[in-house]
Amino acid sequence: MPVVPEVHPAVRRRHSPMVFEPGAMISDAELDTLLDAARLAPSAGNSQPWAFIAGRRGDAVHARIVRHLAGSSARWAPDASVIVVNLARVSLEDSDDVYSDFAHYDLGQAVATMTLQALSIGFDAHQFRAFDREAVEAEFDVPRDWEITTMTAFGIAAHAPGEVVGVSRERRDRDDVTWARVRVDERG
Repeated sequence: MPVVPEVHPAVRRRHSPMVFEPGAMISDAELDTLLDAARLAPSAGNSQPWAFIAGRRGDAVHARIVRHLAGSSARWAPDASVIVVNLARVSLEDSDDVYSDFAHYDLGQAVATMTLQALSIGFDAHQFRAFDREAVEAEFDVPRDWEITTMTAFGIAAHAPGEVVGVSRERRDRDDVTWARVRVDERG
């Protein structure tokens, strides 16, 4: 009898906590591992149209990021061990020509890869967009060929084992997210 594959435990465990352990720190080696995981993500034509600004709780970069959070994210994100600002390269330098039609998609893959790496070393992640994008771009002097898209807060979720505190884990079912498919057993 064939073994039915299961969703990887890290994917099944992933959630977006809104309460982080305020004392949990992330080391240089752990942060480097997250950034390396993102760096190794696939991208169209190996264009790697992503960059990151990483601020660890208590450092100067973190302080510069936190001052531009919207009220909703300012209530929970500052307690994360690190906040990573996710940037996509949208155009060629000093041009309006598109750098890659897939830049946002590719950045999403890099952030997803970083998220799974975080889970594998004991950190949770919450991706969010509740911040003043223009203010963060000005704060870090982001050139116009780059665009800040989202942020990710990484830390250790503050809750009892098995309890999920944060954004709902409720998901649409498989049939609802599958537009078209022919099952092998239906091909007859």
